[in-house]
Amino acid sequence: MRHNKKINHLGRKAAHRDSMLANMASSLILEKRIITTTAKAKALRIYVEPMITRSKEDTTTSRRVVFSQLQNKYAVTELFREVSQKVANRPGGYTRIIKLGLRAGDNADMCMMELVDYNDIYTNGKKAAKATKTTRRGGKKKAEAAKVEEAPVAEAPAAEEAPKAE
Repeated sequence: MRHNKKINHLGRKAAHRDSMLANMASSLILEKRIITTTAKAKALRIYVEPMITRSKEDTTTSRRVVFSQLQNKYAVTELFREVSQKVANRPGGYTRIIKLGLRAGDNADMCMMELVDYNDIYTNGKKAAKATKTTRRGGKKKAEAAKVEEAPVAEAPAAEEAPKAE
């Protein structure tokens, strides 16, 4: 029975697994997107999301805790400067896993893992769609009301000009 065995060991010893996840987390923070196997991505999500949450509060203690896990000062700097600013309003779910299919060599299930706020395809597409489409079903009534307001202003000068011509 596997009661309370929630960690995926990924076929590695603890030290190898920790260093692999730290390297993958550093790559994800620096590059914003990595391609890996689905099992590693799911293990990495559990590893990296608490670090991103901790980065929202920029204190010496939180920097030291994150550095003790990552061991990469460039990744820590990037995390606390850039990534924490982008995810400041997000309550969680900082990563996205997109499945890519099977790897040719060993038939492993591959995926792309990315930071959600750095995907230009999803974020800019939604903002542009909302900005361009502003009309709704009731738009005709508003347009007619605007024309009615403009019409008296346009008719008043024409009525004044007509008596002057006579």
